[in-house]
Amino acid sequence: MSRPTADIDVRPVTEAEFADWQRALNTGFLREPVLSPEHLEARRSQFVPGRLLGAFDGGRCVATFRSFTQEVTAVGGAAVPADAISNVTVSPTHRRRGLLTRMMSQDLAAAKERGDVVATLIAAEYPIYGRYGFGPATWMTEWTVDVPRTGLDPRWSGPEDGGRIDLVDGEDVRKTGPELHERIRRSQPGAVSRDELWWRLQTGAVRFGGNWTEPFYAVYRSASGEVEGMVSYESDDNWHGKQPQNTVEVNWLLASTPAAQRHLWRYLCSIDWITKVKSGWRSPDDLLPCFLPDPRAAKVTTQGDWLWVRILDVVRALEARTYEGTGSLVLELTDRLGLAGGRYRLEASPAGASCTPTTEAAGLVMDVADLAALWLGDGTATRLVALDRAREEEEGAARVADALLHTSGRPWCPDIF
Repeated sequence: MSRPTADIDVRPVTEAEFADWQRALNTGFLREPVLSPEHLEARRSQFVPGRLLGAFDGGRCVATFRSFTQEVTAVGGAAVPADAISNVTVSPTHRRRGLLTRMMSQDLAAAKERGDVVATLIAAEYPIYGRYGFGPATWMTEWTVDVPRTGLDPRWSGPEDGGRIDLVDGEDVRKTGPELHERIRRSQPGAVSRDELWWRLQTGAVRFGGNWTEPFYAVYRSASGEVEGMVSYESDDNWHGKQPQNTVEVNWLLASTPAAQRHLWRYLCSIDWITKVKSGWRSPDDLLPCFLPDPRAAKVTTQGDWLWVRILDVVRALEARTYEGTGSLVLELTDRLGLAGGRYRLEASPAGASCTPTTEAAGLVMDVADLAALWLGDGTATRLVALDRAREEEEGAARVADALLHTSGRPWCPDIF
């Protein structure tokens, strides 16, 4: 007989319990349950007291949850403090007992108490997180480029603008990558911060387990010598009838200028023996297809939701971003967890914004989960109204919201966490 849910203890994990928590995490993700001592020790770098939660049934961990400090770039470039959530699992023996709800409620309450403005996550499954106030705020697209169809000149030998592309190693990436990423994320709504561990994991300096394949790394430097772009990629070795049919898979590509992005994609498509390039996770409005003489050579192979955001502090979230237009809006938010619901008056202009709680009549009503996409500028209130996910209490309020909140470029999160 199953143990009553009330007898299952949900609490922060101690360092002594980390191995058991890691076993439960691997079980939930259908991985080999037990890590080698060296890989377990490597993963201890993620242990932060109070930020790992576990559900314990009779002393055995049966559900896992981890959060960590993060910054998210708002529209206009402000770095907003976030509670990043990852490693969420419930063992198959303990599903449908409310364990995730208990862990999520504890974590979000602690995040609000700390002063985090939003919480973030990458959702493995779509239906789970809306009930906790999260909504998809950025989307991603992956293209597969059929190189022979691109129309690119196969005789290309490098950038024509005085810049250059060099192959580098992981140590070089760890030296120059963080500064490049900081420059890019400050101007990219939806981008998130990367700590030192991220760079060490991506370059093999730290290995959490599994078989590590050393990627290739290429850097684009402008004519002045400044690093403006960087790419990590791998290739297979696939031949048919003495003809190469090899595919490059991009792990990640960073570019601070369109020129850097164009030259890195051109480089990847010019590598001998490569007939396909898989782009990795890109923004849906990425320039990649239009860099090609024949954009149809880039076929969309994956498209879907990516960064999910949960607003914890409506006032600070709406005041942190910038606005291109001028106007005002009274917004009423429902929040089943009681963390950010209420009625707020937004006064915004290119000079700044103020958001204050109000008792005025609402112009637009929606759930806090739907505010996420509007906050980062991707969604539109008129679309939410059409989908019955928002309600106009004042005629024209949705159009006012769109004029204030919607942005010309789409937000994008380059990372998975």
